[in-house]
Amino acid sequence: MTIQVVCLLIGALLPYLWAGITGRYRKKQFGDIGFLEPRVQAGQLVGAGARAWGAQMNAWEALLVFAAANGAALAAGVEPTGHWALAAPLWVAARLLHGAFYVTGQAVLRLLTFSVGLAMSLWIFWLALAAAWG
Repeated sequence: MTIQVVCLLIGALLPYLWAGITGRYRKKQFGDIGFLEPRVQAGQLVGAGARAWGAQMNAWEALLVFAAANGAALAAGVEPTGHWALAAPLWVAARLLHGAFYVTGQAVLRLLTFSVGLAMSLWIFWLALAAAWG
């Protein structure tokens, strides 16, 4: 189960990675990071800064689905050393690449990696369902 916990931890840290990158663009575009109204400032970002903010928000959304899938797999008694141990790191790789492609404006690659990440979460859900129906 260690690989799944490590993948969840990485997934939980990814939004903060993109937040840090967003901060760089906030400083560049506005001269400072607006800590009083950060969401207002984020909404005014353009270009790569806006995409970094989008990557951060999407990372939170994807983490919820991935966490739910892992919780379902754990509850259903999915073997942690089987396919689940493959799907979780593939999700992490896809999500890392997704954010990078998002920030750099590579829409097709972003969509592809988003799809792979979603497929890994759905695969983990499927493993949970298969174990529950078992």
